[in-house]
Amino acid sequence: MKQLIINPGSTSTKIAVFDDETMVFEKTIRHTNEELQQFNRVSDQFQFRKDMIILALKENSISLDMLDAVVGRGGLIKPVEGGTYTVNDKLIEDLRKNVKVEHASNLGAPLARSIADEVNIPSFIVDPVVVDEMEDVARVSGHPDFERISIWHALNQRAVARRAAMEQFGRKYEDLNFVVAHLGGGISIGAHKKGRAVDVNNALNGEGPFSPERSGSLPMGQLVKMCFSGLYTEAQINKMMVGKGGISAHLGTNSAKEVSDRAQAGDEKAKLIYSAMAYQVAKAIGEYAVVLDGDVNAILITGGIAYDEYFVKMIEDKVKFIAKVIAYPGEDELLALAQGGLRVLKGIENPKTYI
Repeated sequence: MKQLIINPGSTSTKIAVFDDETMVFEKTIRHTNEELQQFNRVSDQFQFRKDMIILALKENSISLDMLDAVVGRGGLIKPVEGGTYTVNDKLIEDLRKNVKVEHASNLGAPLARSIADEVNIPSFIVDPVVVDEMEDVARVSGHPDFERISIWHALNQRAVARRAAMEQFGRKYEDLNFVVAHLGGGISIGAHKKGRAVDVNNALNGEGPFSPERSGSLPMGQLVKMCFSGLYTEAQINKMMVGKGGISAHLGTNSAKEVSDRAQAGDEKAKLIYSAMAYQVAKAIGEYAVVLDGDVNAILITGGIAYDEYFVKMIEDKVKFIAKVIAYPGEDELLALAQGGLRVLKGIENPKTYI
């Protein structure tokens, strides 16, 4: 089964062609600021990006007629349960109406649908960041005006959990319990119970451990005082939480590798901050192990920072009493998208309908 995979980012569009799970073509199409400045909204970039995708395929002698499906990165639609969804009119409509959050991933489904329709093949999205399988008790916060919201690295977390279930246990994801920690520019920790992420921290909205670019949970009283001090705008506060928080705020860099190197070379401040991030990740893993009543088959560490054995060991030393710790470094989104489409094409799963 051959699939075209489309993963739009803020300044690039990554595309790939997979033959089953083997990548046979990959290209990152870069978009300059000058090119993107002509568009008022992300949705206005649709035809521009589509034309560049078609051109890249033609330049590499890839015909749409050879494809069995097109899979796009899922955007910020309404909350859904995990799985592979057929791109339908309702999904496209909701993405076009989503004016609150401008994000390039919102183009994934429209691009996939438009290209697939040209040759009458199906188009899909897989495990968007808004996957919401939280149990009711997990949604309750300390005040009725604030409900916990599920936004996390669903695509990578679920793909890694599926992989671990088969490789480590020879069983299905739906038969096992995992705590999965995605460590990247943002950090999300999920409690996966028999194929469902029943609780996760909102990695985009000030929950959980701090990360290279995000503050994570902050002392609430101090934050409220800062908001009303008159010294900061709303935009500045939001930037402190996402973009200029975490390691970036403490050490002036968002490079975890740089901080790791500094810490291991004797920089005491770098060592403290990096250790604190590992400490917070370990605490969160313990928290989500409690969600699973301590019945944890394995703790899975993934994302770009998982390449750093020094950081992973700091976490492992604190949580190995709970369950075996297994690292799956990186974030192979293109493969994860291909695997989601392939499960449907091969009849392993039924495609879900967005309503």
